[in-house]
Amino acid sequence: MKKLLRSPIALLLLAAAMSGAGVVAYRQFAAPAPEQRYRLESVTQGDLSQTVSANGTINPVSLISVGTQVSGTVKKLYVDFNSKVEKGQMLLELDDALLAAQQKQSHASVLSAAASLELAGANEARMRNLYAQEYVSRQEFETAMQAKKAAEAQLQLARAAVEKDRANLNYSVIRSPVSGVVVDRAVDVGQTVAASLQTPTLFKIAQDLAKMQIDANFAEADIGNIRVGQTARFTVDAFPSRSFQGTVRQIRLNPTIQQNVVTYNVVVDVDNPEQILMPGMTAYVSIAVAERKDALLVPNAALRFKPSNGDQPKKDAASNGAKPKDEKSGKPRDTFSGKVYVLKDGEPVAVGVSLGITDNRSTEIVGGELKAGDQIVVGDAQAANGASSSAAPRMRMF
Repeated sequence: MKKLLRSPIALLLLAAAMSGAGVVAYRQFAAPAPEQRYRLESVTQGDLSQTVSANGTINPVSLISVGTQVSGTVKKLYVDFNSKVEKGQMLLELDDALLAAQQKQSHASVLSAAASLELAGANEARMRNLYAQEYVSRQEFETAMQAKKAAEAQLQLARAAVEKDRANLNYSVIRSPVSGVVVDRAVDVGQTVAASLQTPTLFKIAQDLAKMQIDANFAEADIGNIRVGQTARFTVDAFPSRSFQGTVRQIRLNPTIQQNVVTYNVVVDVDNPEQILMPGMTAYVSIAVAERKDALLVPNAALRFKPSNGDQPKKDAASNGAKPKDEKSGKPRDTFSGKVYVLKDGEPVAVGVSLGITDNRSTEIVGGELKAGDQIVVGDAQAANGASSSAAPRMRMF
């Protein structure tokens, strides 16, 4: 027996056996507990709000573009940016030299047409007497009558031209159509404006800056949850620590399509009593489309967790399948199926659940075997530790 133990082969076999026993013992006594292998969190109960978000632009509710119907050179400016104006107030005056000359020319045409009518009337009266005495033919008499009617028409045409030129002369003075604030001025003194093809915009006047609106483009996936009258909350870059509130006034049916992405314009009414919200500001709008009180909540990380290949779940517990009803309408809610994992005997076990609304951090549980306080798996602790250690900064060697 002593000789057998002294042989090299026997010594190697004995060493291997002892090493294997040591590994088994290490795994048995030094393996981490299940609580150390997985990151666990509790199922909680609380309020939840689901929102949809989009960016928009703050605009005045009523923004009037003031233009001109006649061409000319700007001679005088009476208002500037941010000027408060009243309805009918003079804003701008164009050089009216050409328009005044045109009106004088039209007035002279009226005098000429009146003289022609007077002559045609006298001629028609004379031809009437001569026709009665049978000194002229009926054709000559009718020609005189027609000449008088033509002269009357020419006089009316000349008078209409005078009225037109008088109106154009009045249009050389631009007046405010509403009371408000000038938010844009597009011309300067000496600038020539031409109104031949389209009316140029000279000013933009906001009728009331205490009442504003947000034009926000929401994706088609979110538009079905938005209703008129819902409360909208938003922030602006000018006041990042302050939250503002508005009300959905209109969902416009005309879609906007850019790069195959369909969006719809949602108009949100906003009160601006301090007038700190300015036209053109970017608003980050959030609309609460669903709310739950005292709901059963799980972290979204638990719904994303899947066991590794070596930790396959033992069984899959089915949910109760009952669709809960909405508190207000009494109709069944829209639910989705999901799966979370709980630890049983140190191994992850899948539990089927029915999901309700989410705020992108937590999700409502509306059906299943979970209850408040249950511990669920949200991740692999070893993977998290490995990621954190690999992300640690390296020390520089000098």
